[in-house]
Amino acid sequence: MKKFVTTIAVTGIFIASTLSAQAANRVAQRKENQQDRIAQGVKSGQLTAGETSRLETKEAAVNRETRADRAGDGGKLTPAEKARVSRQQNRLSRDIYVDKHNAAQQ
Repeated sequence: MKKFVTTIAVTGIFIASTLSAQAANRVAQRKENQQDRIAQGVKSGQLTAGETSRLETKEAAVNRETRADRAGDGGKLTPAEKARVSRQQNRLSRDIYVDKHNAAQQ
């Protein structure tokens, strides 16, 4: 019975650490994807210098906040912090889209 409980506990810890690593990878992957989208917009001429500067400033603020949150929690984000970062990345993603496509609206 003790062996069974130990196995279950170890399995639970492994699953939790795997999920935490996956969540951290998702944050990093989205950050990279959005940076690529901004760079593509600059290269194609869809983003002006001012739009690029504004987007980069917003992205830097999200990155600073994420680093500060991780520093305060031993390198991990709490579920609430992950949700907040996700909302901020969603807003930034929408801003990138709007800025890249605003020429058609002008």
